[in-house]
Amino acid sequence: MSANTLAAPQLVTNSRMLYSSWIPADPKAAAALLPKGLSPAANRALFMNQYVVDSADQTSGFGAYSLTYMGLDLEGHHAPDGVTPGRFFTHYLNSSQTVRDYVSERGVPASTGSTTLDLEDGKLVATTRVDGIPIIRTVARVGAQVASVARGQLMYVTQVRNRLMAGHYPYVGDIAAGFELLSLEFLAPDHPVYALRPESSLRKVEAWCWYSPKDSFVYPGGEYELKAK
Repeated sequence: MSANTLAAPQLVTNSRMLYSSWIPADPKAAAALLPKGLSPAANRALFMNQYVVDSADQTSGFGAYSLTYMGLDLEGHHAPDGVTPGRFFTHYLNSSQTVRDYVSERGVPASTGSTTLDLEDGKLVATTRVDGIPIIRTVARVGAQVASVARGQLMYVTQVRNRLMAGHYPYVGDIAAGFELLSLEFLAPDHPVYALRPESSLRKVEAWCWYSPKDSFVYPGGEYELKAK
C-alpha cells in the first residue's frame, strides 16, 4: 500500500516515546518560525517528541519508523481539554518515506532523519540524526515502573498553502515512574533546528517532560481550518 492510498486516520500502537518541553535560548528566533496568524505561548515554551515505532505490526499502514518532531506552543489555541496548548510543527525528521509523504500532504514540514532511544540501567539517551550526523541528544533518568496512564487529545497546527490547519491527535500512553530530564543538547549550529535550542541552564516545562515505553495514538483524519486569533 502506497502513501497515496493510505486512508486517514492512521493508528500507531506501543511506540517508545520521549517528550520534552523547554524555554528557548532565543525566543525571537523561535517565534520567527511561526506563520502569520499564530503567536507563541506567553511562556515561550517549545516542545519536542522523539520516538521509535519498532515494528510494522504496531501501525495500521505506516510500517516501522522513527521520528523527531518539534515546534512552538501557541497562544490562544488549545486542545479539546481547553488547557493543553495547541502546537505548531516547525521541524519533522522522519525515517520513513511513506510517513513523510502522508504528512507532507497535510502541511507537515517533513524531512529525512532518524531517531534512536537507548535505555540502559535507568538512563535513557535519545539521539536525532540527519545524514548520520547527531543534531540533538536528550538524556533522562527513567524508572522501571509505570506511574500512570495518560490519555487525551493533542492539537497540532500545520500550514497548507496559505491556510492554517489543525488536527486532534488522540493518545493513550503509559508514563514511566522516576522520570527526570537531565540534559538537552542541540549539537549542530548549522542546522535549522538550532533556532530552538534551550538556554545553557535548561529551563524545563515539567508537565510536558516524560517518557512512555508504550504510547498509542492516531494521526487525525478530521483536520479543520484554524481561524487566527
